[in-house]
Formats: sequence, structure tokens, C-alpha cells
Amino acid sequence: MTALSAERLSVSFGGVRAVDAVSFDVAPGTVFAIIGPNGAGKTTLFNLMSGLYPPDDGRVLLGGTNVTDLPPEQLARRGLSRTFQNLQIFSHLTAIENVMVGRHRHEATGIVADLLHLPAVGRQNRRTREAATKALARVGIEDMAELPAGYLAYGDLKRLEIARALASEPTVLLLDEPAAGCNPVETGEIEDIIRGIVRNDITVVLVEHDMRLVMKVSNRIHVLANGRTLAEGTAAEIRTNPAVIETYLGVHGTHEAAGAVG
Repeated sequence: MTALSAERLSVSFGGVRAVDAVSFDVAPGTVFAIIGPNGAGKTTLFNLMSGLYPPDDGRVLLGGTNVTDLPPEQLARRGLSRTFQNLQIFSHLTAIENVMVGRHRHEATGIVADLLHLPAVGRQNRRTREAATKALARVGIEDMAELPAGYLAYGDLKRLEIARALASEPTVLLLDEPAAGCNPVETGEIEDIIRGIVRNDITVVLVEHDMRLVMKVSNRIHVLANGRTLAEGTAAEIRTNPAVIETYLGVHGTHEAAGAVG
């Protein structure tokens, strides 16, 4: 059984085919990268898989179950979580409070219990804080838990967003440009986090422009161009694929990808 599958996913905006009959299968416990030039349809594809956009055609399967028509909150309950290319951080909340927001699918008590200050609320809040602390530890920023998120450096905010997604205890995690804007040290930290996530039996689907990172962490790579599948294969296959080199990697990208070997 696959962790996540796309079956001929398609969507158009204003007559433009943003994603055109894209299909792939993601094996459990692997890193599956989606790459391509700007405007290739990568984030649109993420939005289709995470329930933000309904497809015009095709299906999304999570663990073999058709989840095409489910909204993001229901997908989260079924084990699919994601981050966004642009940070979605509550700067006025502390780091741990940001991560606690990601635990909403595990919250069992409602507004009446909160208003009445029932004991179950206190127990739930303690469990939520404990889980959020563990998520912060997984990305290496547990010592920043009580700091306002607005005080954190950019690289730490990228890790905070991943921690919040992990707090929902996903089986499949979609990472949209997790290293965007990061320096080489921060990118190396993101690489370590991704490897740790997979070691904990979470499947990762990655959109990323940093070819060194992509080539080092990915088990398989799917290349998009103009909304269509251009190629799919291992890192070794993709970095030597003539069509991928011509359309996307070019000379610089090929050298960068080759530098990730080993």
C-alpha cells in the first residue's frame, strides 16, 4: 500500500491548466520530492493534495483511501499535515503556544468544558503542552519554548512551522519549501530534521528548490514542467536526465545536484 497517491490530478484557473493529469505513488517511510521551475505547478499540486483546492479531475488517495473531496481539517484527522512556503506563524504567541495550535485534532473537550473549567480541560491542556514540547525537541528548539515567536530568527521560525505540523502526529507530512531563505547552516539543520522525521516512520513529500538538499534526502524525485510530469526517478536518475537538465537544472543546477553525492 502507498502512503499517498495522486491519480491524474488536474486543475485549471482561468483557462490555464495549472496541473495536468499528474500521477505518482509515495511509498511509506520515504522522502518524495517534487521539483521543477517556477510556475511548474508544485504548490498548486500541494494545495490539491492537502484539500485547499478541489481538482477538476483525478483523485488523491491517503493510505489507499480516496480523500479527494475532504477539507484540510478532515485530512489532518486522517494523518496528513503540511507546512507552507510563506511562514504561517502567530508572532504574538510563544513558540510552544504556536505548536499547541497544531494539536487541535487531538483536542477532545469543547467550549462548554472550557467555560466551566472542568478537570478534563486541565488534563487535556497538560497533554497538549507535553506533546508540543516533544515536537519542539524534534526540531531542536525546545529551549525557545517560552519565547514569543516574533523574537525567533528566521531559520528557527522555519523549524517552528515544522514542529507545529508534527504536533498533529501525521503519517504523511507535506513540506513546502522548508529551506527557502535559509543559509547553508540552517539548510543543514532542515536536512537533519527531515531525516529524523522519516526515521520516526513519517512519510515526507517535499517541494524544494535547493537541489543539494533534494538530492541528499530524497528516495524518489518527481519533476514537473508546465503543470505536467517531466520525469520521475532516483536522485542519480534525475540529475543525469537530459530533459530535466535542459528544462530545469541547467549547468548550475546539475553541478549543485552533483555536489550532493555522498
